[in-house]
Amino acid sequence: MASSEGKRHHHNLVPLAALISKEMRSEKMEKPTVRYGHAAQSRKGEDYFLIKTDCQRVPGNSSSAFSVFAIFDGHNGNAAAIFTKEQLLNHVLGAIPRGLGREEWLQALPRALVAGFVKTDKEFQSRGETSGTTATFVIVDGWTVTVASVGDSRCILDTQGGTVSTLTVDHRLEENVEERERVTASGGEVGRLSIVGGAEIGPLRCWPGGLCLSRSIGDMDVGEFIVPIPYVKQVKLSKAGGRLIIASDGIWDALSSEMAAKSCRGLPAELAARQVVKEALRTRGLKDDTTCIIVDIIPPDPSAQPSTPPKKQNKLRALFFRKRAHDSANKLSKKLSAVGIVEELFEEGSAMLAERLGNDESTGQSTSGLFVCAVCQVDLAPSEGISVHAGSIFSTSSKPWQGPFLCADCRNKKDAMEGKRPSGVKVK
Repeated sequence: MASSEGKRHHHNLVPLAALISKEMRSEKMEKPTVRYGHAAQSRKGEDYFLIKTDCQRVPGNSSSAFSVFAIFDGHNGNAAAIFTKEQLLNHVLGAIPRGLGREEWLQALPRALVAGFVKTDKEFQSRGETSGTTATFVIVDGWTVTVASVGDSRCILDTQGGTVSTLTVDHRLEENVEERERVTASGGEVGRLSIVGGAEIGPLRCWPGGLCLSRSIGDMDVGEFIVPIPYVKQVKLSKAGGRLIIASDGIWDALSSEMAAKSCRGLPAELAARQVVKEALRTRGLKDDTTCIIVDIIPPDPSAQPSTPPKKQNKLRALFFRKRAHDSANKLSKKLSAVGIVEELFEEGSAMLAERLGNDESTGQSTSGLFVCAVCQVDLAPSEGISVHAGSIFSTSSKPWQGPFLCADCRNKKDAMEGKRPSGVKVK
């Protein structure tokens, strides 16, 4: 679908009382109950997780609450995982314009997630540390689930009737042909580890550095064609709810998505997380850090769940994710909810920053009247901002003077990620 996440407008400051009233009016249905559990077994000490259930779109307004769940699987040390756990949420929220109602806020999330991931990566690399991390970052707001991910930590959705869907994409060079082509086109080399005698062993890696992933946060010793731009998917669950399983590759190297979901059905979230970890260890042993978060999104009245559809799930599978039809969104949503089908609201995985940040006819002005960098959110004088579309072959329909805008540092970061200039990383 189109990569534009909506336009960034100049929002005047809204009185808190008016914003709370707007939030209350936008709440059409009772929110589901969110219950969660976590379990882990450590081998390297490089897996970290984040659970935060007291976030609010409007400070002081409990009806604007949302939850965040995330897993960060570090490599080459734990510094990147720790930094990302501490900084990513603030950077994402800082990229969302103020004064938005719930629906506008949800529509702004995909673009803000891209900006937050890139800003976190840029800040960590400025520290000069060579560690890296995956990031699978999940925001649950009512029935709407938004997932952003780089690397190979995965998030799956298990819904009524036993249908399991993956809400992330694994950025492994071994398995992702498109990512291999992108990395080589940007100046990286992809190959296996060579041993004495010229034999090649192990999975495909990116050289220099030898990383198996094509996207991550950190990894400054590998090259900036290993990008932090996340795959983002946003779905709306039916009123039957569902279960999210978020886990590091210590789980997924041992269990398929279907096996993980099946192993813990019928168990409460905390016991379910333990069971998934236990099953992974039973299957493969403790060969890597193994972390799992279970999130249950439960209808207010479980007895009101729709009856299980007839067992023709194989025929419904292709219909499981449906694009929202703009001319009949409400009618379609009711139909999908009635049969327990999940509605897809957004999906984009492009690694091109210009495509992910879209167009901004408001020219990226902040409430201070200055221009703002779309990634790091610093104020810019009008003469300092560089359009994200300037010189981009991927935005021929855009005008180079049209926002969003980048500061000089973020523009250099963008060019390096696209292979337009050397990243400046020296590998010893």
